[in-house]
Amino acid sequence: MTDNSRRRFLRAAAATVGAASFPAVLSRRAHAAVPKEFKIGWQKGAATLVLAKHNQIFEKRLRSLGVESVKWVEFQFGPPLLEGLGLGAVDIGAVGDTPPIFAQVAGAKLVYAATTPASQNAILVPKDSPIKTVADLKGKRVAFGKGSSSHAVTVRALAYAGLAPKDIQEVYLAPADATAAFNGGRVDAWTVWDPYYAIAEQKYNARVLIDTKAPHLASHSYWLANRAFAESYPAVLSAALEEVGKVIAWAGDNRKEFAEFYSKETGVELEPIRAAFQRAEYAWGPLTDKHIKSQQELAASFHELGIVPKKVDPSQIVWKAPTQ
Repeated sequence: MTDNSRRRFLRAAAATVGAASFPAVLSRRAHAAVPKEFKIGWQKGAATLVLAKHNQIFEKRLRSLGVESVKWVEFQFGPPLLEGLGLGAVDIGAVGDTPPIFAQVAGAKLVYAATTPASQNAILVPKDSPIKTVADLKGKRVAFGKGSSSHAVTVRALAYAGLAPKDIQEVYLAPADATAAFNGGRVDAWTVWDPYYAIAEQKYNARVLIDTKAPHLASHSYWLANRAFAESYPAVLSAALEEVGKVIAWAGDNRKEFAEFYSKETGVELEPIRAAFQRAEYAWGPLTDKHIKSQQELAASFHELGIVPKKVDPSQIVWKAPTQ
């Protein structure tokens, strides 16, 4: 991508309209309630947020509402991000389907605010591994991030194959550590999401055992907000979510340019990024009954398996954008 085309790309991404919008907050009280600082929890693997950060979409939109500054707080994966969210260290953040369950069990003060399809996940094995099916994972060392979306993918895949978590050796590792363990032969399999999944395929000759294109492994990602922030500043939260929706819509319509931007911005090789972006789903909106039911089923499953110590109901912490 040339510098001129890159500049045109960034301007277009910033100006994109037509994404699913969250209702504007019309009450005078809501418009008057504005924080001095807006704090975003983000991960470099969340490509649309890399674009949002580079393009300063929150800074530009929220400045018009009276927010003086925007702070970006980086996390490697979901569970630590939601810990920060619950403590008020950040105001909003996006994660897979599993971290909110662990956070709610821990009593974190947060709410579901919006949803988008999850990045593709896969259970990977070395190219020459004798493991051919999920059932072959019995007794094997399987790496994934505890409380991450890959945790749920692993549990669901095992259940479908007639296995339980106790039937494997669970190795809890964040993506960077899991990469080293996988390449060093210290684990037999690795469950992870894109773009780590695509990078492992193309750079480390990983073989896909199963991925989330399988209907029984499909899931969503979620934007969550600190509960006090959502209650105090609904207009700011609605505006921020609307801007995210615009970026997601643009990304889905401009995958090639988006991949080139992300590769240049992060230094990640272009080819695996292209692969990850090509198979990604780009959609956006408030939670529906289907999303809530899916989270309820996941929470119940984790409790039944003893993964979390108590049962929670995700429907109790779903934020509704004010309409008046």
